Amino acid sequence: MNKPLAERLRPKNIEEYIGQSHLVGKDTVFRQAMESGVLPSLILWGPPGVGKTTLAQIIAQQLNRDIYTLSAINSGVKDVREVIEKAKGRGLFGTDSPVLFIDEIHRFSKSQQDSLLGAVETGIVTLIGATTENPSFEVIPALLSRCQVYTLEHFSKEDLRNLLVRAIAEDEKLAKKDISLNEDKALLRLSGGDARKLLNIFELIVNAEATNKVVVDDALVNRHAQQVIASYDKGGAQHYDIASALIKSIRGSDPNAAVYWLARMIEGGEDVKFIARRLLISASEDIGNANPTALIMANNCFQAVTSIGMPESRIILAQCVTYLASSEKSNSAYSAINKAQVAVKQTGSLSVPLHLRNAPTQLMKDLDYGKDYKYAHDFTDHFINQEFFPTELIGQKFFEPGNNSRETHMRTFLKDRWKDKYSY
Repeated sequence: MNKPLAERLRPKNIEEYIGQSHLVGKDTVFRQAMESGVLPSLILWGPPGVGKTTLAQIIAQQLNRDIYTLSAINSGVKDVREVIEKAKGRGLFGTDSPVLFIDEIHRFSKSQQDSLLGAVETGIVTLIGATTENPSFEVIPALLSRCQVYTLEHFSKEDLRNLLVRAIAEDEKLAKKDISLNEDKALLRLSGGDARKLLNIFELIVNAEATNKVVVDDALVNRHAQQVIASYDKGGAQHYDIASALIKSIRGSDPNAAVYWLARMIEGGEDVKFIARRLLISASEDIGNANPTALIMANNCFQAVTSIGMPESRIILAQCVTYLASSEKSNSAYSAINKAQVAVKQTGSLSVPLHLRNAPTQLMKDLDYGKDYKYAHDFTDHFINQEFFPTELIGQKFFEPGNNSRETHMRTFLKDRWKDKYSY
């Protein structure tokens, strides 16, 4: 069997596993639970090619359990029930119960996820789900509450370089050639941080050279780049790259380019909910207060495509994409929360001023909770000049309205009320 390099080099135990030290490091809670032999059902959330499937296999091996693997793309309720039937009677909660690994669990429908609940709750199987999507949105609450969610991070450049070095040193097929890795910048760029993609592209480039002595540098990689991408990504989806191009076209106010990238995603078989979620984010991050209706439009789009499905959803998505691309832009809300989060990390948990505290009990009132708070609606124009910041942050500015018609009005409103405090 002609396995690709990424499969041949797949780690067989936790010592060979590269990256994710926040999870599998020797003193982590996750590692200790795995080594104890008692691990709850869990969801592994992270981008493609960061080791979710490999980690699931290593967990099953560490726990000395059988593992059943299903892909949410081509499995249904019937497949789930068949696995559960096989698992019954094998033992409960950490003894002999097998691991059920479901790849791309976010693609399971509600009914498919519902079919897992009983087996997970009673311990007939230990579920490990892998997803590239936020499980808070894509996994039903009843199932999510029965699982621990662990986030896998992008590989660092050093992690990816270590993979290439290991491939040259350990892979039997590559060992038949004299390979020198002189440069890796182009390889890392093409991989997009996906270890599986990196290794398979590397193998294709090495095999494209007719001689046994191969010097891998950026020039060689770039020379083979188009051929390599076509060979590796035959579907042409380039999932995250095309999603990035769509959002950047919307941000750049180019509806023609945006609808083109939308068409690429649709023709590549992309999940319409994945597209609609990106539009929701863009509506706030890139348009925001310049046109608050954009978020309503994007949310309605998400609800509509969720209900309707393809092929009609393409029309709804096209309407939303062209609307967002043609809208005024502002990232003021996005910038404001970024600045505020930096301040929180730098200053920690500052005390809430007494006049802003809630006082539901007499004791709290006696301690001056809520004292001197002024109820804005009791004053002219529903406004009274009072301080809402912790003392340590008085005078800080996080939010700056953008230069567009709507936010110019916001700027004027704030300056009229606060005078110099909100002078931009």
